[in-house]
This record gives sequence, C-alpha cells and structure tokens, in this order.
Amino acid sequence: MKMCIEAQRYSLNGETMGTRYTAVFYGPAGFDTAVIARRLSQAVTQVDEQMSTWRPHSNLNQLNAADLQHWVDVPRQLACVLACAERVRHESEGAFDIAVGDLSSAWGFGPNAPTITAETLEPLPRSVMRVSRAELVVDLERNRVCKHQPLVLDLNGIAKGFAVDEMARCLNEAGITRYLVGIDGEMRASGVKPDHTPWVIAVEKPCRGMRDVMGVMELADAAVATSGDYRHWVDVAGRSYAHTMNPVSGLPASNNLASVSVIASSCMLADAWATALMVLGETQGVNLARQRRMDALFIVREGQELREISVVGGKLQTSVETE
Repeated sequence: MKMCIEAQRYSLNGETMGTRYTAVFYGPAGFDTAVIARRLSQAVTQVDEQMSTWRPHSNLNQLNAADLQHWVDVPRQLACVLACAERVRHESEGAFDIAVGDLSSAWGFGPNAPTITAETLEPLPRSVMRVSRAELVVDLERNRVCKHQPLVLDLNGIAKGFAVDEMARCLNEAGITRYLVGIDGEMRASGVKPDHTPWVIAVEKPCRGMRDVMGVMELADAAVATSGDYRHWVDVAGRSYAHTMNPVSGLPASNNLASVSVIASSCMLADAWATALMVLGETQGVNLARQRRMDALFIVREGQELREISVVGGKLQTSVETE
C-alpha cells in the first residue's frame, strides 16, 4: 500500500562494508521505523556476506576457490551482480573487469595484501601484472557460475552500488516513495522532497587526507556513484598509485583523472561505469561517455588545479576550471 501522507522526515544509518550506510526518507507522522531499520541492515549485511573479499567464507571467495569447468551455485543477488559486471566489461571493452583480485592484492590492496616497496614492486611476476580476458559464464536462470580460466574476482567496483540498490528495494517494498539512500559516494534517490525540490548531492573535492565539498548536483529517480584516486592508494619510491586497476595494462590506472561521477538508472551500473571511465582517462573516458549518451562528471588534475568536464545526455558541456 502506498503512503498518502509523506510530510515527516526520517533518517536511519548503520555500519557496513567498513563504512556507514544512510537512508533519509519522508513518511507519515508517527511512522514506526523499526522494521525499515532492520530490513536495511539485513540487506546491506547480506550483500557484504555474499560479495566481500574480506570475509573468508563469503560466496565470492568460495567461487574464487572453486575448480575450473565446474558449476557453482550462488545466491541470486550475486549472480545478478556478476552478470552486470560481465556486461559492463564487454561494453567498456575491458576497462571494467572484476577479474583483478590478484592485481589488487599484488599492489597492496585488499585482505592480507603485502606492503609494497620499491624492492617488492620490481619482481612482481608478469602473470600477476596482466589480466587475461578470462571467461566467466553466469547462468541467471539457475543462479550458477562457471569459470573456464583461473581468475580471482573482486567486486569492490560494483558491490557497494548494488547494496545501495538493495536499500532502495527495501524502501520501495515498504511503500516509501521519497528517499535518498547511500553508502559513501554511492547514492540513489527516489522522487522529490515534499516541497517538490530534488535531492541535493554533494560532490566531494578529490583531495587526499581531507573531506571538502567541491560542488553539488541534483538527483531525482536516479543513482550516482563516484570513483576516484583520493581515498585508497599506496606510495612507492616517491610515486603514488591509486587502488583502481587497469585490467588491460595490469597496472594501477594512470591518467590525469582525480575522480569520475556517473548518474545512471541503478547504483550498481553507476558504480561499475564510474570505475570503467576512471580507468579510461580524461580522453577515452569522455569519448565513451559521449558515445553511450551518459551523464558523467570528470574532474581532471592539471598540476595543482582541478578542471571539470561534464557530459550530459552524451553531450559535452563547457569545461570549468576550479581551485
């Protein structure tokens, strides 16, 4: 049953995936939020338990350890995320690829990853430094997966976005139509506020070691996700390497992009495409966003300055210089 009176604002939050989730929504006065709070917590916990590389017994880690040429039964949610990841890999021509688990670990990211120094960096085996176009077959009808080549899957570039979509599903099922849910920079909005204004999302300034707002964007019935170089990185021999891996080169992404924000119909898609465009860089990424008629905001580092490149509906907007 849809709610008729949506005048009162409610806010819920909790811990998940090493950070916090938030849900802001409007409902009738005196609405009991206990059930919603429990469902939101269960939804994000389920995603983490299925898709985290940090949980030894997660469904993802079980799939990583499975034999080749062997069908592995997986939860429906995991199967959907894997299928979406493979689709974006194909459409991005390999810029987004979840088969980067070995690369992430080799470069010091992820669970049990080594500390990277100039000495440990040099002898990294070439088999780890490259990612093959490993074949992964996802059977959505039977919720099962088969690996045809050795690979280690990492869903850090898509799972958080899916968790946000699961939060949205919980609110939709409760009949809540005006909400904003999010985990860090991954957000999804439904409807507008009671005063008919859209939700306003802060665009974070891509600066390491601090949190500052660079600007804002309006969001209604859409999702946004951001990929950047300013939250997780390693410094080796005077050079900084961000955590986003380039599946083609087998190295951390290396270009002038500080961050990419993508608006899409689902947060899962926005999350994956933000990662892909971050890998492609300020030229190829912008071109692909235009070709696919996407909505994306690129923030480019030029020395100590930042420059914005906006693509709206596939159309390139005027670049803006920022401090």
